[in-house]
Amino acid sequence: MGFTRAELESFRDTEVPDLLPPPGRPLRLLFVGINPGLWTAATQTHFAHPGNRFYPALLRAGILTAPIDPAAGMSDTDRETLRDRGIGITNVVARATARADELTRDELRAGGALLEELVARRSPRVVAVAGITAYRTAFGDRAAKVGEQPEPWGSSSVFVVPNPSGLNAHETVDSLATAYAAAARAAGVIG
Repeated sequence: MGFTRAELESFRDTEVPDLLPPPGRPLRLLFVGINPGLWTAATQTHFAHPGNRFYPALLRAGILTAPIDPAAGMSDTDRETLRDRGIGITNVVARATARADELTRDELRAGGALLEELVARRSPRVVAVAGITAYRTAFGDRAAKVGEQPEPWGSSSVFVVPNPSGLNAHETVDSLATAYAAAARAAGVIG
């Protein structure tokens, strides 16, 4: 599946629903993107851009046992696989943009407050926020470093993990997998 630039632009400001296990089923690990990209909005599938390394890193980390190719949109079976494993996906900011740097500080802060409310309601074991710069802005923590954060959110441990976007060129599938595996081990998703 491919899109023209004009087709992708038509998805600007579109929201992508959270992928969460239904209430009553455990949410072990909540991955948090910065905001949906235009390809993600077009396919209604988180981290869907063909250059995004999120799903290959999950597979390499052992979080997934079979590949997911979300570029054309995630299948219902793929969504259920994640939910069955207690994995959810959301974003700090809901609206789609071509690049995360189009977001304002106020949007990131407001989205951070909404994320904290979601975490308080659903109590995942681990929250893994993908992107250190967005994390620092959204949560007002200029000293935050990649890895587990010293302060939990209620009963939820918080990790900052590298952003899997192809624009984050200094990360590889292997380095992403290492960071994601640490969060997944803390969540009890992998051993």
